[in-house]
Amino acid sequence: QYTAAALVSENKVLIHPASGDSIPTSANQEDHVSMGTIAARQTAEIIRNVRRVIAIEMLCAARGIDLRNRRPGTGAALALTAVRVAAPAQKGDRPLSNDIDALATLIASGKFSGILRPASHA
Repeated sequence: QYTAAALVSENKVLIHPASGDSIPTSANQEDHVSMGTIAARQTAEIIRNVRRVIAIEMLCAARGIDLRNRRPGTGAALALTAVRVAAPAQKGDRPLSNDIDALATLIASGKFSGILRPASHA
C-alpha cells in the first residue's frame, strides 16, 4: 500500500507540464522551446510507475484469492495462474520487490492482457 501510494504521488509530480518551464535559448534568439523530450521522459516514467501500481494490485488480488481458499471463476483463474507463474504465492514474510518487478515486466510485455482474450481476437 505504501509503495503504490508513493508511486501515485510521484506521478502527480511528473504530470507537471514540461512546457511551463520553457525558457529563452540561443542567446534569446529562440524564445520558446517545447521541452518535448522532457515531457516524453516524464510520460515514460509515469507509465513505468503505473505498471508497478497495477502489479501491486495484482499481488493483493492474488493474495486475497489465496486467503479465501476458494476456486476462482474461469477468467480469474487464468489471471491468477499468470500472476503465480511470475510471482509465486507467499510462504512467510519476504520482500515483494522482485514479484512487483516480475509482474510489471509481464504487464509491459503485453502477455498478461492477452490471456483473457480468445485466440481469434488476440
